[in-house]
Amino acid sequence: MTLIGLAYNQKPEPTELTSPTSEGGRQEDGELPRPDEEPPSKSIPLSIAELIARDEFAEWDSPTTIAAVESALSRLGRVVRLEAKEDFPERLREVRPDIVFNIAEGFHGVNREAHVPAICEFFGIPYSGSDPFTLSLCLDKARTKETLTFRGIPTPRFAVVEKLEDLEGAAGGLKLPLFIKPLHEGSSKGITDSNLCFDRAHLLKQTEFLLENYKQPVLVEEYLPGKEFTCAVLGNGDEATVLPIVGMNFDSLPKGALPIYSFDAKFVWDRPENPLDIFQCPARITRELKASIERVTLDAFRVLGCRDWARIDVRLDASGTPNVLEVNPLPGILPDPADNSCLPKAARAAGIGYEELIQNCLKYAAARQGVDLDRPLSRTSGAQGAPALAASASA
Repeated sequence: MTLIGLAYNQKPEPTELTSPTSEGGRQEDGELPRPDEEPPSKSIPLSIAELIARDEFAEWDSPTTIAAVESALSRLGRVVRLEAKEDFPERLREVRPDIVFNIAEGFHGVNREAHVPAICEFFGIPYSGSDPFTLSLCLDKARTKETLTFRGIPTPRFAVVEKLEDLEGAAGGLKLPLFIKPLHEGSSKGITDSNLCFDRAHLLKQTEFLLENYKQPVLVEEYLPGKEFTCAVLGNGDEATVLPIVGMNFDSLPKGALPIYSFDAKFVWDRPENPLDIFQCPARITRELKASIERVTLDAFRVLGCRDWARIDVRLDASGTPNVLEVNPLPGILPDPADNSCLPKAARAAGIGYEELIQNCLKYAAARQGVDLDRPLSRTSGAQGAPALAASASA
């Protein structure tokens, strides 16, 4: 029987997040609030300590997700949990699984997402997902955008600010409004409505806040006014396939909230007892736009060296051209259909259940590395471009 190692980081016991929004709906006209119209994330300010602490473990998985992944993998072999703690190298060497299913995000450093696969490579143990280089590259938003730009893949114009005194020189040529975010974070950590800057004074203030409190450079990029989509990819090479495209329904956000998938939108306003209707899948778009989004998504997936699966965020510029915002080679995989988790939601729209999604990611990885599993890749997974992965509906 195949021995499968499950590498993960588990969230600490959950603490109650205080919603910083006031009650109410969204702006009637759908336009961006101007700087004198306070977005909800400013209406009940959190202390800096609260703001930083609440998203510290945002990237890690809950016990429910870990158990669901373990259950899915157990259909393919015997699963051994390998939590990515300090003793992970010793545990991995002791267990020596036939293959590792990696969902560990890591904790320390700008290469944290690469730690588990790098250790697997050191011991010669196959693993799922992207390699250490791609994981480190994609966690650095600027290096990702530099690679995309060099290869002719559209992405918003940007600058990197390491010190506040360098802000004007680095970002002075960019056009307002500008959006800023920590350079080496995922899961919308450090991203609130305050990060959209309509004037240079606010840009200076918010950049200073991020530099001081997230202890890393800040990415400054031109804000794109068009619709936003998130795209799940399964497979490898020429057989990689875009699942049904997810359109972001920002009208579901609270009144005054900006059209941004912020930390609040993901983890505070979107609650199990009152979920946001923020994902539209398949996205209601034209065939032409669908094809254009799929093309730029797959280009980014391949150019950056992603493997097996990934989630790629795309937004339209003023001319309607899809631009890549970010690439996540370790996508979120919440198991509950009621949760807004892009990859599982897109898979379900393609006729792929949660367990099959998890299993097929491992099967893609096993096929790449010559690891024999008990069951072959199922046809509904989209291998060889199966019809089950017919993407978004056309307008």
